[in-house]
Amino acid sequence: MKYYIIVNPTSGRGHAKDAIPQIEELLRSFKLDFELVQTERPWHAAELAENAARADFDVIATASGDGTANEALNGLMRARAAGHNHTAFSILPVGTGNDMNFGLARHQGLEDGVRALAENHRRKIDVGMARGGDYPDGRYFANGVGIGFDAMVGFEAIKIRWAVGLIPYLIGVVKTISLYFNAPKVEIVLDGESFTQRSLMTSIMNGRRMGGGFMMAPESAPDDGWLDLCIASEASRLRLFQLIPYFLKGTQATQPEIKMRRSKTVKVRALDGSLPAHADGETLCYAGQSLEIELIPSALEFVTLETS
Repeated sequence: MKYYIIVNPTSGRGHAKDAIPQIEELLRSFKLDFELVQTERPWHAAELAENAARADFDVIATASGDGTANEALNGLMRARAAGHNHTAFSILPVGTGNDMNFGLARHQGLEDGVRALAENHRRKIDVGMARGGDYPDGRYFANGVGIGFDAMVGFEAIKIRWAVGLIPYLIGVVKTISLYFNAPKVEIVLDGESFTQRSLMTSIMNGRRMGGGFMMAPESAPDDGWLDLCIASEASRLRLFQLIPYFLKGTQATQPEIKMRRSKTVKVRALDGSLPAHADGETLCYAGQSLEIELIPSALEFVTLETS
């Protein structure tokens, strides 16, 4: 077995770079045959992952947060589209939010992640494809797409350089409540059935969590063949603050402003205003007009710990 470890040294506000000696020591302690490389620029992880898959590495793992993992996922899926189907994927979580790992993996932390690589238990996971905005030809995602309020929260959170985990996103929420208040009127089409509303947020999930702790789709599973949606209608600033605890607990479905739906394909079109959007925390657009999302069932093998 050959393992290709992609480290983004800036992930986790620089924690990933500091963790490299520990990562290498853990990999050696499990007697794994590995090559470790560091990213140097945006989309470098996609290039590295695609080349590694074409070179028939058995597993590609990112020691990173969600952004680098998403890039590597895109490179790996490009290689698979070209017929290189041998390589599995995994994550050693050292990022800011680590939401992708939370949704896909049964391991948490570096030691568990390396143990998962050694045990090599694989599960088939679904992968999403989002088209529109700055990516008319599409961008793959594994955790989720956020349109509207949650995208703006992510854009604000990334500016917070002194903290990791949930804190930057909570600060982002407070800022966004002031900045992004007027919900655009949108048409949402789920597997061909459409409805129109003023929508502050449309979260389209393959995983369960965004923003380091907001449980957008607590019942979602990355291998069930469905996208889980959390759609929030227009609400006052005060009401948005009141809703935060529900999202942290994953109980927002009990609130009248929230619709929870499931679908295999999603189209969202702005009838007025525009759509800021992200995929796995990475910008799809700041002011898009329409997005199309589809799920690719059982698209990829993911290496994680086996559960009893």
